[in-house]
Amino acid sequence: MRVKSILNQVEKYKDFVYERVRWKDEGGERALAVEVRPRAHRPGRCSGCGEPGPGYDRLPARAFEYVPLWGMRVYFVYALRRVQCARCGVKVEAVPWGQGKQTLTRSYMQFLATWAGRVSWQEVARFFHTSWEKVFHAVSWQVEWGLAHRDLAGIKALGIDETAWQRGHRYLTVVYQLDAQARRLLWVGEQRSAQTLLKFFRFFGPQRTRQLRFICSDLWRPYLEVVAQKAGQALHVLDRFHVAMNLNQAVDQVRIEESQELRRRGLRPLLTRTRWCLLKRPEHLTSQQEIKLAHLLRANLRTVRAYLLKEDLGFFWTCQGVLWARAFLKGWYHRVLRSQIEPLKKVARMLRAHEPLLLNWFRARKQISSGPTEGLNNRLQLTLRKAYGFRTFRAAEIAVYHTLGALPEPESTHRFC
Repeated sequence: MRVKSILNQVEKYKDFVYERVRWKDEGGERALAVEVRPRAHRPGRCSGCGEPGPGYDRLPARAFEYVPLWGMRVYFVYALRRVQCARCGVKVEAVPWGQGKQTLTRSYMQFLATWAGRVSWQEVARFFHTSWEKVFHAVSWQVEWGLAHRDLAGIKALGIDETAWQRGHRYLTVVYQLDAQARRLLWVGEQRSAQTLLKFFRFFGPQRTRQLRFICSDLWRPYLEVVAQKAGQALHVLDRFHVAMNLNQAVDQVRIEESQELRRRGLRPLLTRTRWCLLKRPEHLTSQQEIKLAHLLRANLRTVRAYLLKEDLGFFWTCQGVLWARAFLKGWYHRVLRSQIEPLKKVARMLRAHEPLLLNWFRARKQISSGPTEGLNNRLQLTLRKAYGFRTFRAAEIAVYHTLGALPEPESTHRFC
């Protein structure tokens, strides 16, 4: 079987013919050069409008890199025609295997982008004897095509969060779709400011914003203000994960302060190595941690009182309706503010200031939570680590859209597994 026969099976174009296959020397390595010519009486098509036009002249032959065959590089060699377009003037013809001035064929870019979704970009470049930049260009092409052709209709629920992507407190603002039928990344922006989130709502548009029913976010004030301004009709539900995180931070602060105080007074170090006993959920404790926690709960310590108040708030999420939840919160605030535990009192004041947003979780009938958002954030962090870090926001943006965007892919003559 000839190479031309294989190409005609997997990459056949009606306006072009594979003419000859020859060896090409690349610095001591052999590659296959496949010469391509247009079929007789087939005019070139304008790269601007796509309409056929009479020939003008030819440019020097160019090599377009194709999917490797048997470990050897494969190139399509073709001298592009220029056409005299009635609408656009003199333009270089459009070829079905190429995109603009790219030296990679569409199939090879899709091949590299498919592998880049499974392993790191560096590994893809090493496996297929290409450069990191070519892998980046391949993924960028696929992502840009997917963003231009994705469907944004019928979105009802959003999750808004921030995540660190570089050292030095550099954050990304990420917006996810949290509908039951689709959980994907919708938008990513640099920094975690009100201006960044306003850019999302400008991109999303007022018509789609008015259709939103639920929005889930954390307690970051710029997000709260922008959501109230732009999507006030949607039920804004506070992120349950971040409520628990703030409580855990308060309990840990109390533990550290009291442990230092016991050490200064020369008393028995009861709080040594008890951090995770106090921060983990009871059902996730190991047997040794359960024993240590049982001994600790017998002591009359501020840390123990803080832990019990933190666990007490867990019953809030099991209340049956807004009235019961409001009554529970009122009693919990009263107990915390009388406890004289300042870090916990600070959290209680913050939650009381945002009580309507907490109660929206019950008004939404517990249909939306931060669980999917945190799961997508974990995948986002894995994507950033898998690529061994990105120096530019553009590269990070392309990577997370490629992994989490659930973007449509351009049609190809064949699929890559």
